[in-house]
Amino acid sequence: MDSKVSRSSLLKINILASFFIKGWSAAIVFLMVPLTLKMLGAYNNGVWLTISTVLVWIDLLDIGLGNGMRNAVAKYIALEDTDKVREVVSSTLFMLICVIGTAFIILFPLVWFGDMNSALGIDFSKIPELNGLLTMSLAFVCMALVLKFVGNFYLGLQLPAINNLILCLGQTLALIGTFTAYLLGSHSLSLVVFINVASPFVVWLISYPITFFWRYKKYCPTWKMVNVSVAKNLCNVGVQFFVLQICSLILFASANIIISKFISPVEVTTYQVAYRYFSIIMVLFTIICMPFWNATTDAYSRNDMAWIQHASKKVNVMMLGILALMLIMLFVSNFVYDIWVGNQVQVPFLLSLAMACYQFILVLSMRYSYFLNGIGVLKIQLVFTVIATVLFMPLAWGVCTYTHSITWLVWVMCFVNVPGLIANMWKFNRIVSSYGK
Repeated sequence: MDSKVSRSSLLKINILASFFIKGWSAAIVFLMVPLTLKMLGAYNNGVWLTISTVLVWIDLLDIGLGNGMRNAVAKYIALEDTDKVREVVSSTLFMLICVIGTAFIILFPLVWFGDMNSALGIDFSKIPELNGLLTMSLAFVCMALVLKFVGNFYLGLQLPAINNLILCLGQTLALIGTFTAYLLGSHSLSLVVFINVASPFVVWLISYPITFFWRYKKYCPTWKMVNVSVAKNLCNVGVQFFVLQICSLILFASANIIISKFISPVEVTTYQVAYRYFSIIMVLFTIICMPFWNATTDAYSRNDMAWIQHASKKVNVMMLGILALMLIMLFVSNFVYDIWVGNQVQVPFLLSLAMACYQFILVLSMRYSYFLNGIGVLKIQLVFTVIATVLFMPLAWGVCTYTHSITWLVWVMCFVNVPGLIANMWKFNRIVSSYGK
């Protein structure tokens, strides 16, 4: 089959499959919010949301190796070089074990002996077991992080639906465990944390032998295929992705910690209700556009810029639909909140407006960055993401200190992300417009 036809067909299949998988994943997120809120109450639920943000930070310990691997796998599969693919997979696993193992050894004493309650603004008299919870979470997340390279392998195969399925199965197991605990009358924060950090690890642990001992034996990692030069190249690319990831995390995921520290853990719940509602926009965008990342790598490796241009036009049409959805969601937001969380959490309309704008700015920026990631153009993203991060921290501190308003914090998040959006748009259009000249 023609590579262009095969690539486009694979895109359609993955987008369709991901709609069902991500739809269920989004439903789980919606079900988890009122469930954990009823189990834990507003304060403890805010603590759990803050802990989950810390776990997202820990998730960066792979220093971008996973994303570096997915691009390399896509490239060598396009070139039909099986040995190179296996070399990349083996070298990535080796580097992940070294890097994450070292990071765990360094972080363990800091988390276990540090004053984490003060660091996160959490009352010790209410949550005296915080250090233990974070240490347990650190162990499970680090183990899962090594195994998550399986998901990056599927992304490199242009099979994001499989990666999404594995993630969704972990969320489903967590939902079942949490709901079971709720039925048994538990209100334990420790149990909620354990269920939610152990479930993804169990699913990733099962996915490894299924992938490499059964489905893709020819790519199974082995110590004999570890190549130091390949590992070095993966690290060079991975570090660029890592800087992007850590800066993006400061911009996207540090709000929970900032709100908990400078306002109150209770307000973390309010912020998260609005965030998770409007994150439906991001979920839909990811379903549509994530497959384009490695499809773009495949097209670029084959010098098929015409396909990239055509795909970009399709995404532009999709963005109009996402904008329409955002406006509808904003209009019915209060109605949805009433059904979803009742009177337990009150979300001001101005916060919903700011959150809707924030999510759309992210989506529009990532619409271009996914294509740029696929062809390995990272420098301009690095520059503007670092600038946004440097601007965000003092602005966020000032806004939270002087206004105590999470709405103003979200507007700051909007403001610092606009330059990156403009830069991504300019760079992508420049590359595409230069084709054929």
